[in-house]
Amino acid sequence: MKEPSAANAFQAEQASLIVTSYQRVLGEAFPVVEAEELYHAPFAVLSHNMDVDPVLTYGNLFAQKLFEVCWDNLVTMHSKNTAEQVHRNERNRMFETMREQGYIRNYQGIRISASGKRFEIQNASIWPLLDIKGKKQGEAALFANFQRL
Repeated sequence: MKEPSAANAFQAEQASLIVTSYQRVLGEAFPVVEAEELYHAPFAVLSHNMDVDPVLTYGNLFAQKLFEVCWDNLVTMHSKNTAEQVHRNERNRMFETMREQGYIRNYQGIRISASGKRFEIQNASIWPLLDIKGKKQGEAALFANFQRL
């Protein structure tokens, strides 16, 4: 998957999946609508696929800067590696809860950048990515608030 740009309509298909799934699952408008707006938004948006060991499929510029990775490294990164080993069980429990409840709001958790900088994400929303037929294609997260540790 190539980095979102005008040449690929800012990954409009993935952006649409993120936005429409959020609206369908959480029952409210997403903060932005257009794929270009999503890529340049002042908040983090990440998604991963349905692999047994999920790999990230999207991360806007805000997320790339926060996790200190470029697009090419982001979309080859296993989602679990956004958290330190010591915090992965808590992260896994959060996903289990999200799957049981349908989504999560106001999630807080410790994450780590590629260079080892730790931060706590706050007030995150986590939801499944559902295609037009309702088939699950992955999971996504949205958050604007974080605190460096």
